[in-house]
Amino acid sequence: MSTSESEQHTQGTRRPQLREPDRMRSLLDAVMSLGHGLELPQVLRGIVEAAVTLTDAEYGALGVVGDGRTLSEFLHVGMADELTARIGRTPCGRGILGELISHPAPLRLTDLSRHPHSYGFPAHHPPMRTFLGVPVRVRDEVFGNLYLTEKRGGGAFTEDDEAVLTTLSIAAGVAIDNARMYHESRRRERWLEALGEITRSLLSGTDAGEVLRLIAERAMEVASADHAAVLLPTAPASSASTASPERLTVDVVHGQGLGLAEGMAVPSEGSLSGLAARTGRPVASSDVRTDPRAYPLDGTEVRDVCGPGVAVPLQIDAGASGALLLSRLAGRPPFDETEVKLISGFADQAAIALELAERRAESEELTVLHDRDRIARDLHDLAIQRLFATGMTLQSATRLIDRPEAAERVGRAVNDLDTTIRIIRSTIFGLRTTGDATGAPSLRRDMAEAAGAAGRTLGFAPALRIEGPVDTNVPGELAEQVLAVTAEALSNAARHAHARRVDVELTVDGHVTLTVTDDGVGGAADGGRHTGGLANMRSRAELHGGGLTVESPASASGGTRIVWRVPLPV
Repeated sequence: MSTSESEQHTQGTRRPQLREPDRMRSLLDAVMSLGHGLELPQVLRGIVEAAVTLTDAEYGALGVVGDGRTLSEFLHVGMADELTARIGRTPCGRGILGELISHPAPLRLTDLSRHPHSYGFPAHHPPMRTFLGVPVRVRDEVFGNLYLTEKRGGGAFTEDDEAVLTTLSIAAGVAIDNARMYHESRRRERWLEALGEITRSLLSGTDAGEVLRLIAERAMEVASADHAAVLLPTAPASSASTASPERLTVDVVHGQGLGLAEGMAVPSEGSLSGLAARTGRPVASSDVRTDPRAYPLDGTEVRDVCGPGVAVPLQIDAGASGALLLSRLAGRPPFDETEVKLISGFADQAAIALELAERRAESEELTVLHDRDRIARDLHDLAIQRLFATGMTLQSATRLIDRPEAAERVGRAVNDLDTTIRIIRSTIFGLRTTGDATGAPSLRRDMAEAAGAAGRTLGFAPALRIEGPVDTNVPGELAEQVLAVTAEALSNAARHAHARRVDVELTVDGHVTLTVTDDGVGGAADGGRHTGGLANMRSRAELHGGGLTVESPASASGGTRIVWRVPLPV
C-alpha cells in the first residue's frame, strides 16, 4: 500500500482470482453485508476486507480524514501483526495518501514510486508498486479514502477494478452514515437515561451536592470523557444583576489527573470554564495544554495527561452561571460538534432540574415557616391567655386564704405562671424568627452559639434566656455590640470568677438589656483584675446611649451581676 510514511497493511493468505460474474455477485453480497452493519468499527473493517477481495489486491486500508486534512485513523488489512509492530506508527497522510486527501478523486498507478508525490516507505515495510485509491463520501463530506496496493499476479489495477471500488465506496458511504446515525441514537439514548436518573434523584429529595456529583459522573460516562468537574460561582450574583463572578469554585471533580481539586478557585478570566460561564456558550479546545484560554494546570504530570476539553455553561441562578468541564486524555480525539451540542443540552437540563429542586426546597421551607407561625399564634391565643387567666384567678383567690403559708404558696405559683408566660413569649418570638431557616442574620442563633462556645472554656454550658423580638427589632450594628459584650462577660466569668453557674438573659422591649450573672468569687470588688474588659463593655453601651452596672447579687453564694442596657433606636 502506497506511501507516505508507514503505510502498513496486513498479510493474508492467497485467494483465487474472481471471474467477472463471480465478482459482480460478490460485489452485491458485499453491498448487502455492509447494509447490515451498525457498529462503525465493524463496518469499516468490512469495507476494507470487501475491497481487497473484489479487486484481488494483496493489501488494503481505509484512512479516516480528521482535522487539518490528516488521517485520524488508519485501518489496514493484509499484513501480519508482527510486521505491523516492526514498522511502527501508522501513516498521517503524506505522499500519495496526502495526494488523495487533497484531491478526492480515484487515483490508479502502475508504479507508485514514480509519482512525484511519492514519499517512500519506512524501514521493514514490504515493497509495493501498483496502487488504486478512491474517496469514501458520506453525503457531501469526504469521510476518508480506500487504498489498495499490489494487484495479485503482478498486473496493474484495471478500469473495472476502479469501477468496482468506486461502487463499493458509494455503498460504504451509506453504511457509514447508517452506523453514525445508529451510534448517535444510542448516544442520545444514554444522555436521556442519565438526565432521567438525575431528575429522579433531585425529585426524590437527594442533596444538591450529591446531584452535582452525579451530573459530573454521568456526563463523563456518556461523553466518553476521562475527567469531569462542576464549577459554581464563588459569590452568587444578586437576582437583579447579570454580572458574572470574578472566580469560580470547583465544587465537584470526577476522574484522576484533571489538575483541579474540590474547593479550588478558578479565575473567570483566563479559563475555559469562566469563558463558558461569562458568554453562556460552550467552549471547546482540541488541546488544553496549548490553548491560552485554558486555566494553567498544575504540575508537569498533569499537563501531560490532559488533552481535548470542553466547558459548557451551567445556569445556577437568574444572574449567575457555573460551568460543566469535561476533558479527555492527551492523544484522544477532540469533542466533535455533535458531542458539544449534547453536552450543552445535558447541562441545560441539569440546570433545570437543579432549579426545580431549589423551588421545591423553598416550598418546603415556606411550609415549615407557616407551621411555625401557626404554632406561635396558637401559643399566643390559647396557651398564654389560659395561663394568664389562671394566674389572675389565683391572685384574686389570695385574699380569701387565711393561712399565710398557703397564701405564700399561691403567690409563688402565680410568679411561676408569670415566668412560664415569659418563656412562652420568648419561644413565640423564636418561632417567628426566619434567620435560622433562610440563612439571614439571627441574634438569637448567634447568642446560642456564643453561649455554646463559652461552655467549652467554662467547663459547663451557661443558662441562656431570651425574651422579646431580638431578631426583628435589634438592628445589625447593635446586635454585633450585644454579641461582643456577651463574649467579654462570659470570658471574664471563665478567667476570673471561677464560677460554677452562669446565667445569661437578653431582654428586648424598649431597651436591649443584657444581664450576665455568675456565682463566682465576685467581680465587683476583685481589685480591678478585669477592669479593662468592663471599660470596653461600658464604652460599647455609651456609644449607643446606654450604660453598664456591675453589682453583687443578693445571694449567699456571692458572685457578680453585669447589666448592660441601651435604648433601641427609634
